[in-house]
Amino acid sequence: MRKDKSHLDDAVYERNYVYNFHFHLIWVTKDRNMAFTTPQLVSDMVAILQRIAELNEVTIEQMEVMPDHVHLLISFKPKYAPTNIVKAFKGASARMFFEKHPEIRQQKFLDGHLWSHSYYMSTLGNMSKEAVEKYLNNQRKNASRR
Repeated sequence: MRKDKSHLDDAVYERNYVYNFHFHLIWVTKDRNMAFTTPQLVSDMVAILQRIAELNEVTIEQMEVMPDHVHLLISFKPKYAPTNIVKAFKGASARMFFEKHPEIRQQKFLDGHLWSHSYYMSTLGNMSKEAVEKYLNNQRKNASRR
């Protein structure tokens, strides 16, 4: 990278790389059971997810804990694989939540699984696919003129 680089808005500058990506992550409770039905249960899950994020160098930009699912808007270093981040959130949060609330496990999750196996994840950026395609096409045109 050039030393005279201009600062990119919303980018994270690390020693050897710059990144700016965000992920929208959603996952649901097993069988869509309503687990987070009181302010205290929601608060406990929020605290658990914040702790997991801290331990895994994940920035939570926005979070919503709904009665039967979780939405996260997150960002993390490119050295981490998205699937590993998902595993960290889902695995550790289930374990920690059931340790704090064994009654929820016994009432609603007899098989011992808080979360469904599936999840949804999408990437977000400050450029659309069309903008990147246009930029790349212009790069090709500019290179052919040299």
